[in-house]
Amino acid sequence: MKNKVKEINIIDYQTENGTHYHTISLSYQVFGQPLGDAPVVLVAHALTGNSSVAGETGWWKELIADDKVINTTKYSVVAFNVPGNGYNEFNITEYKDFLARDIARIFYLGLRNLGVKKLFAALGGSIGGGIVWELAAAYPKLIENIIPIATDWKATDWLIANILVQDAILNNSSNPVHDARLHAMNMYRTPQSYKSKFNRSINEEKGMFNVETWLLHHGEKLKARFQLAAYKMMNNLLSTVDITRGRGSFVEVASKIEGSIYIITIDTDLFFSPAENRQSHMELSQVKDNVYYEEIESIHGHDAFLIEYQQLSIILKKVFK
Repeated sequence: MKNKVKEINIIDYQTENGTHYHTISLSYQVFGQPLGDAPVVLVAHALTGNSSVAGETGWWKELIADDKVINTTKYSVVAFNVPGNGYNEFNITEYKDFLARDIARIFYLGLRNLGVKKLFAALGGSIGGGIVWELAAAYPKLIENIIPIATDWKATDWLIANILVQDAILNNSSNPVHDARLHAMNMYRTPQSYKSKFNRSINEEKGMFNVETWLLHHGEKLKARFQLAAYKMMNNLLSTVDITRGRGSFVEVASKIEGSIYIITIDTDLFFSPAENRQSHMELSQVKDNVYYEEIESIHGHDAFLIEYQQLSIILKKVFK
């Protein structure tokens, strides 16, 4: 399943903070059925992800394919690249010009350009899920099924603190992408995950613990494929998710969303606390009938949304019947 990356130009865009951009290049891919022939599913990618969600190298190919839970013989799957994520030649240097809410609005403008007026579903993990929350809050009639995974409707103090550390590394380290990745991986996994994988084993050849060589490998791997400007952009967006900004309380805002909301969390997530999501579900379910809570059980923490495909598929089958 090879799908060409296409581009839309968003003209005369003004960000939430008032900065004007004459042109923003929004690139995207479509998988499955042609637009207009089937229900449309929007997929929003995570920090180091991109629009290649399906196909041979697709990062969510275990969920999106002809024989998977999001069946590409039945749906049109649209995936935009967050502008500035490095997947095309459009770069953003002033990364603090943009909020997650801007990205949601840019995605909406992209959908309008493609003639898409209604989404059967919108889903994404981590920052992708935060953008889905922002999209649903801004356009409460747009999405039939809202599926934020391993994320939250707001950036918590804990998340903001870790984003600050990431930003400091990205702006001050002599090896920024590599070093920021080392810190990030420790947030994406758990102590139990590390113990299960390494159990204090040693790489005799290098004279290092295997957990150390593994982290260094991930640092080098990301450095080879991910631009510094893209990392700064995506990292900053994480700290800006907040569907209530200038709108009212969470319940006031989220209760206006007409579609069904499926909050999917991970029981060991250190980055986006399941306790926060349980609280959100409890509050919202008092005033909204079609809101659901699902929890993935995993020792792997935040990254479980990229690992526990069997559990995630079972949950998603409730929507993609």
